[in-house]
Amino acid sequence: MSDKYAPREWHPDERPTMPGGPSFPRHSTPRRIAYFLVGSLVSLTGGLGNALVTVNLVNLQGALGAFAAETNWLPTAYVMTNVSMNLLLVKFRQQFGLRAFTEFFLVLYALVTFAHLFVNDLGSAIAVRAAHGMVGAALSTLGLYYTLQSFKKEWRPRGIIISTGISQLAQPIAYLFSTRLLEVAEWRGLYLFELGLTLVTLGAVLWLKLPPGDRFRAFRPTDFLTFALFAPGMALLCAVLTFGRVLWWTQEPWVGVALAVSVVLLLAAVAVEHNRKNPLLNLRWLTNGMIARLFIAMVLVRVVLSEQSIGAVGFLRMVGLNNDQLQTLFLVVLVCTLLGIAMSALVYNPRHLMAPQVVALLIMAMGAWIDSHATSLTRPEEMYVSQGLLAFGGVFFLGPLLLTLLGTVITNPANLITFSVLFGLTQNLGGLLGSSLLGTWQVMREKFHSSNLADELSSLDPLVAARIQQGAAAYGRVLADPSSRTRQGIAVLGQTVTREANILAYNDVFLAISILAALLAAWIFGRALWLTYVAPPAAAPPPSSTPETVTDSPIANAAGEPPEPTADGTIRPT
Repeated sequence: MSDKYAPREWHPDERPTMPGGPSFPRHSTPRRIAYFLVGSLVSLTGGLGNALVTVNLVNLQGALGAFAAETNWLPTAYVMTNVSMNLLLVKFRQQFGLRAFTEFFLVLYALVTFAHLFVNDLGSAIAVRAAHGMVGAALSTLGLYYTLQSFKKEWRPRGIIISTGISQLAQPIAYLFSTRLLEVAEWRGLYLFELGLTLVTLGAVLWLKLPPGDRFRAFRPTDFLTFALFAPGMALLCAVLTFGRVLWWTQEPWVGVALAVSVVLLLAAVAVEHNRKNPLLNLRWLTNGMIARLFIAMVLVRVVLSEQSIGAVGFLRMVGLNNDQLQTLFLVVLVCTLLGIAMSALVYNPRHLMAPQVVALLIMAMGAWIDSHATSLTRPEEMYVSQGLLAFGGVFFLGPLLLTLLGTVITNPANLITFSVLFGLTQNLGGLLGSSLLGTWQVMREKFHSSNLADELSSLDPLVAARIQQGAAAYGRVLADPSSRTRQGIAVLGQTVTREANILAYNDVFLAISILAALLAAWIFGRALWLTYVAPPAAAPPPSSTPETVTDSPIANAAGEPPEPTADGTIRPT
């Protein structure tokens, strides 16, 4: 009986780049097309699950009988569990194989989606959203594996750009039709659709299976100790980033307690990993100067991209618009995202990965600067150009930055599991951080502008007196008392002041994002100039890190696989 963990004999062009990843046999053109379609379907299925809830939080308050602040637990519960799952999913693929990974997690995803149909209150909704986050983490990697099967060796880096971009389509697609699903059956309407989509995806991956790969014994007891410390620490940090802004940082004692406990748990996880011979997280690589800079850049870009969800959508909802009035805007966003994916793949050049990053950031800075001139009369039509620029720039930036990071990890495959966790943190935690920072800045600027506007209002000013009388006149038929009508006129004027202060605050948010994007572009451009003209030339790389190897490697890199095992099934130490 053959050992299922014994390495197979592969043709050099078919060999899996890392254990746990698929092999790359030759495929016919129709089969390549099928792999691309299935990969796109899997990526969209994984992304839509969270997007459908995120874009409909306002509408779900009534369905679940919850306050506005309480519904924030739904997307937060998803991120709390999703952000840490790559620590275990990578090794699950390696030890149990791709087929078990694919079928087990898709079936589990369908069951969790089905469980959403039985949700009746906020508590049960939070529970199923947390379960959804755990199983949903598997679908992004699975979609990448399928997509890359459709590309030849030299085109696989472009395949990574395309697959990463497809995952960004979920949010604009959710805005286009989710309102109709809510009309069908409220909360259950969203998940009847997703359940059907999940079952179609399950049928597709059972019909078109991924090629097999190598397997080896990956799990160690200490892995679960690290996960037991890291996962709750990240979950508490996610809760703090979400509710610090919503409930305000200094008002709720539990926010400070949760932050303190999360720091303790994360430091304990770091201590465990630091002393391991074969750690899950290579902390020395993670604190390398170049990796730290890339990590900061990825987080800052997620902050910039929060302009769409916190800035533009928050502004339009503040002036009284709902999702059904934003559909055309997000159709523009969807088209520009597709254009960004296509352009990023076409202009890809492994020798010049910084140039598209700088261009993308300048495009996003321009879009945010245009939005910073919004007024109370601004509607979605005035945001088509700015939001289109942000959508295009976001996907145009993400692919080259991801490939830059991949080029730094291929020389040492032991760092790839750390890369997987790092990328997940920047996407999930970076999004929460962006929402938290921008939302906090908006509240602070609103209070500032409200104070300034209130100081300028005086009943002795003829214009102010006229506005009060105008507001009071609207109540002439229902209030006979002149003093009561005057009080109502003052209240109407106060509401107008609050609205204008919020508009000014959102303009400050847009301007801050524009400045941040421009500074980040200048930083990357300056770094490129320093590397080109000032830094000493790099030593010649070993044969394993030649450009040909890097081109062949992103399949495993994006999946975050650890190093190949030795003959006895152990991992070589870093």
